[in-house]
Order: sequence, then C-alpha cells, then structure tokens
Amino acid sequence: MEKHDGPAAAPGRGEAGRDRPGELRDPWYDAFAAGWGEVDGAGATASVVAPRDGGRQRGASAADIYLEVQRSAAFQEVRRRYRRFVVPAVAVFFTWYVAYVVTATAAPGLMARPVAGAVNVAMVAGLGQFLTTFLLTWAYSRHARLRRDRAAMELRWAVFEQEREQEQEKRRGPGAVRERGEGR
Repeated sequence: MEKHDGPAAAPGRGEAGRDRPGELRDPWYDAFAAGWGEVDGAGATASVVAPRDGGRQRGASAADIYLEVQRSAAFQEVRRRYRRFVVPAVAVFFTWYVAYVVTATAAPGLMARPVAGAVNVAMVAGLGQFLTTFLLTWAYSRHARLRRDRAAMELRWAVFEQEREQEQEKRRGPGAVRERGEGR
C-alpha cells in the first residue's frame, strides 16, 4: 500500500494533468497555490492539519468526518482569518456605497459640480465605485491566497485521506477488520 502525505506528495501527475493508472489524485490540488511555509504569530511555520485519527472511531460516516473537521481548531482558524478580512471589508465598502447613493439623492448640486470639462463629481464617484470593487476583489484574492489557501488545502487533504481510509475499510469488510485486530 502506498502512503500519501499531503498535496506535495500527491502522485499521479501525468502529462496534461492526467493521473497515472492506479494512483490517487487530490481533486483540490493546485500547483500554483501560494502561502506555503506561512508562519504563525510565534514565527514558526504554521501547520493546521488535524491529527490523522482525530479520535475518530472505526466505521465513522463521511458526515462524521466533516463534523470532526468543522470542530477542529484548524478549521476554526481558517474561518477566523476569513471573517477578520471580510467583515471590515464589507463594512467599509457598504458604507462607501451608501454614502455615494445618499449623496447622489440628497445633494444633487454637489454631484453636478464639474471637476474637469464635462466630468462631474457624480461621474468620478461612480467610477470610484468600479475602482473600489476591483481593488476589493484583488485584496480578497490576495488575502485568501496568502492567509487561507494553504490551511484550507491541508484540511481538504486530511478529509480526502480520511475518506479514502474509510472507503478502504468498507471494501475490506467487517471480517477483515476483525482478522487484522486478532493478529496483534
């Protein structure tokens, strides 16, 4: 039996992204993911993968695996990083949008004031809405790549491995598990 430890060790990367026959493929593998080697607050390389067993009993269902991952500290850290970016970003962007709409309705004279030629304050602010949308999208993408992608991929890999082990146990059947336990 082959052992696969994480996305870096995922075998089966044939040409044109195809798997070699008989080898496993990580469905979430992305060779260009950044954030590898991210450091935690203490300056050490952060590892967010839950222990392989995680205290899971034999025969646990896929739902049990996902609930275990959801309760794990690693998953909570990914969610915390997500919320720490998204909540302030949404608040700032929503405030900017509401200010634009309120100013356009409450102060049409201000919005009609020319800035340069036929370009007025409303046009500049409207284009500013587009610009901030693109900037926010870029900032979110960068934050996800640098702060969450590695941790999320490690969690996905851990779940993939647990599901694979569970599927192998099912294929072996209950008698095979007993025989293996009796030999110890």
